[in-house]
Amino acid sequence: MKTILHKNETRGHADHGWLNSYHTFSFANYHNPERIHFGALRVLNDDTVAGGMGFGTHPHENMEIVSIPLKGALEHKDSMGNIGVINKGDIQVMSAGTGVYHSEYNKNKDEEVKFLQIWVFPDKRGVEPRYDQMTLNDDDRHNTLQEVISPGFDKGLWLHQDAWFYLGKLDTDNTQEYHLKKDTNGVYIFVLEGEITIGDQKLHKRDGFGIWETDIFTLKANTDAEVLLMEVPMDI
Repeated sequence: MKTILHKNETRGHADHGWLNSYHTFSFANYHNPERIHFGALRVLNDDTVAGGMGFGTHPHENMEIVSIPLKGALEHKDSMGNIGVINKGDIQVMSAGTGVYHSEYNKNKDEEVKFLQIWVFPDKRGVEPRYDQMTLNDDDRHNTLQEVISPGFDKGLWLHQDAWFYLGKLDTDNTQEYHLKKDTNGVYIFVLEGEITIGDQKLHKRDGFGIWETDIFTLKANTDAEVLLMEVPMDI
C-alpha cells in the first residue's frame, strides 16, 4: 500500500472577497509541483461564494466536472441551454468534452454558498458535452458509503472515466471496509466533517488522504464524521 497525506492547513488558498477558495491540488495562482493531481483526480476546490456573487461565463473542454454543494444553493447556466439550481444534498456532473461555456452563481443574495468543485481527467477526449444533476437521499449514506458517481448508469450519476465517488455519514466508532474496483485505481479520501482513522493515520476535517497499490482498506469514524471517497485510475 502506498499513501499520501494532505493536511487541511497545507492547501493552497485564495481569498478574493466574494470567493474564498482552498485548493488541494495546483489551481490558478497556486502551483505546487508535488500536488498537480492524484491519478485522474485533477482539481479538488473547497469554495465559499458570497451572497449573489459567482463565476461569470467561462469555457471548459475535455474535463469531467463535479459540483457538490455543502451549504446553500448554486445556480448553473451553460451554452447547452441548461439552467439549474443545486442545493445541499444534490450533485451535478458536466462533461466539457469538445467545449462548453458555463456560469455558476450563488442563488441567494443573503447567505453564502459552500461547495466542492472537482475535476477528473476523462478517459476519452472530444465527447459531446453533457449536463446532469440529481438529488441524493441523505439516509442512504447513514453508517454506509453511498455511491453517487460511477462509470455507468447503475447508481447515481456517471463520468467518462473508470471512477466511483461515495459519500458517507458515519456515527462515532462506525467502521467501513472499502474494496477497490480495479487494482490500477487509487482512492482519495476527503474528510468533510469530524475525525476518522485509516490504518494508523488520523484524519481531521478537510484533510485529504490518497491510497493506492492495495485491494482493500478500513476506515473508522473516531467522531461523528462525513467523508467523500473518490476512486480513480492512477495512470492517465
